[in-house]
Amino acid sequence: MATYIEQSLTKLKEFEGCVPWMYRDTMGRITVGVGLMLPNPQAAQKLPFLSANRAATVEEIAAEFARVKALPEARNASFYKTPASLLLSQQTIDHSLTTVLEGFEADLRKHLPHYDALPDCVKLALLDMIYNLGPIGLFQGFPHLVAAVETSDWAQAAARCLRRGPGPARNAWTRQQFLDAVATEIKAEAEGWFKRLWYKLRSSVGKLFGRD
Repeated sequence: MATYIEQSLTKLKEFEGCVPWMYRDTMGRITVGVGLMLPNPQAAQKLPFLSANRAATVEEIAAEFARVKALPEARNASFYKTPASLLLSQQTIDHSLTTVLEGFEADLRKHLPHYDALPDCVKLALLDMIYNLGPIGLFQGFPHLVAAVETSDWAQAAARCLRRGPGPARNAWTRQQFLDAVATEIKAEAEGWFKRLWYKLRSSVGKLFGRD
């Protein structure tokens, strides 16, 4: 069974797209992989881009960055690709995304000391939100959501997680993660109630027939 980090990686690819070449996003920023923003050529040069079957040189990476930056922004990612475009391997993209997620988890643990004890579905929702919003956007922009998570009020968290920007499907998925935590909690409470009832009945029957 996939871990919640692996599940998060898969969902982020679905929501953000996974593009192995450089392109310009809706804000005009040079981007690659799963929404990884490259602020300057130096940031791009730190990644192991490939040219055909060999490692691209720093000069080639800088030239590709400049080429893409000179193109119009906010076009379909395929608009920026040419036969000579430099590419990142899927392994590199997955590794970079995992590293980013681990960094965001450090931010979540800093603000939410009980983060590791949260249900996996809640972790998935928080990772999606912090990846999309950034730490400041999440913790300063959604104080009611954060407060709900701190008190394990999953129904309130589900009601407070709506973002502007992501499409309805992504917002619905994130909300469902919090609602899944509600369902899990109710199921656990019901199982506990039935277990207590069973022990009580067994004890009563035992006493009736003179057994402990």
